Amino acid sequence: MKRILFAMAMLAALSACGEKPQALQTSKQDASAYTGTGKAFANKDWKQGDKASWESQLKARNQYGQNDYTRMN
Repeated sequence: MKRILFAMAMLAALSACGEKPQALQTSKQDASAYTGTGKAFANKDWKQGDKASWESQLKARNQYGQNDYTRMN
């Protein structure tokens, strides 16, 4: 009985040694959000690559579309 328990404990201890390393293998850098996607489905009022229009669109979206206090009153 002790041999079985010892063998199971050793098996459990050694099973952790077989884990592969989980390293990020991409070197892609994130771009700024206002640079856009280059796709046609972007908002027509926003010019891709223009930081000022991005900020104004984001402000309008937050104020009128996602702000529950202004929607309820």
